[in-house]
Amino acid sequence: MPGVTPDDDAPPLADLMPWSVAPPRLGRGWPVAPDAACLKARWDALVKADGPEREALFEPTRSRTLHTAVAQLPGHPGGTERLLRADGPCPEPVRVLYAPFDEQWLIPDHRLIDAARPELWRVADEHQVFLVELPDGVLATSLPPLLRPGRVRPLHRRPGGREPNLAPGLLAHLTARLGTPCTPLDVLAWTVAVARPDLTVPLTADPALWAHGIELGHRTLWLMRRDGDRPKLPGGRRPYVRAPLPPRPLTVVYDRDEEALHLDGGRVSPVPPQAWDYEVDGVRVLEQWFTARSAGTAGPGTLAAIRPAAWPQAWTSELLELITVLALLAELRPRRQALAVTDPITAAELRTAGVLPVPAAARRPASVLDHPEEGPEGQIALL
Repeated sequence: MPGVTPDDDAPPLADLMPWSVAPPRLGRGWPVAPDAACLKARWDALVKADGPEREALFEPTRSRTLHTAVAQLPGHPGGTERLLRADGPCPEPVRVLYAPFDEQWLIPDHRLIDAARPELWRVADEHQVFLVELPDGVLATSLPPLLRPGRVRPLHRRPGGREPNLAPGLLAHLTARLGTPCTPLDVLAWTVAVARPDLTVPLTADPALWAHGIELGHRTLWLMRRDGDRPKLPGGRRPYVRAPLPPRPLTVVYDRDEEALHLDGGRVSPVPPQAWDYEVDGVRVLEQWFTARSAGTAGPGTLAAIRPAAWPQAWTSELLELITVLALLAELRPRRQALAVTDPITAAELRTAGVLPVPAAARRPASVLDHPEEGPEGQIALL
């Protein structure tokens, strides 16, 4: 890892990006799925059921039952009447990051989510970037993340990309030491490039090294967020479907010699070995992604058992893009690991400069309410 030295006094990520939120906890699996249409079908099945059948389908917990009264999920126009009486259409599903590099869909209804973390949804917009702590590093996403168990650190404390979630004075100190303006996104890019598994972030006052690090970091961010132009492998190597995928592929096998992914009778190639081998926390990303879309283990009569009748074409497109993303990220890994931090900016230096310790208010969410939020049963929430 970059600049690994036991006594180098690198500042912790928790001090550089002080406000964090625990990831949302769903409490039930059926409100999230790789396919948005099946979520609407699940909702329809729920609201058509009555009495004990609706309760069993809902899968109540101590935090959520059909009788629970909760406020509207910030930013989403879902209903607030108790689910016992709900009969309207399904709230429009939204894209979320369900697992590393696995973008799925969620019914954005507060009544379905045990712990939604409203403060996270209030700042989720097109300007936001979420940094997610993982057991072996960090991951960035533009989507609301549902990954557990690590903390979520938004780049901005307010909607519209306002007020960076950085230690007060950090940007000014870095700008002065490096002799070049530093933006919040630059700090995030550097963090993604050099953050260690112990979630410390070695900083540098070397302008050339900083420029190199944020170049790698911005490239990494672009691939992780997957927004904008679609990435392409160099040399014209682009994964294609060489043999059509069956309606419901159940197994995935990788042929390293052929650089091919076999999904039962279907075949995708070329799939570079580094894409197949790409792991997060010891789990192959492509295998985990496929497992979430192959035949499920949900019991009959449950909402989770409502799944697409056949493999959607959209999943194939997502798979081809994911292969490309993982291959390109794998190429960046050794370049990021080769970064050796020189002229370090230590935690002690940041304390001397007054950047650390951060004030307690910086660890709490900002007040971002610019309009009333609907509370339970249509009342206006008093916050």
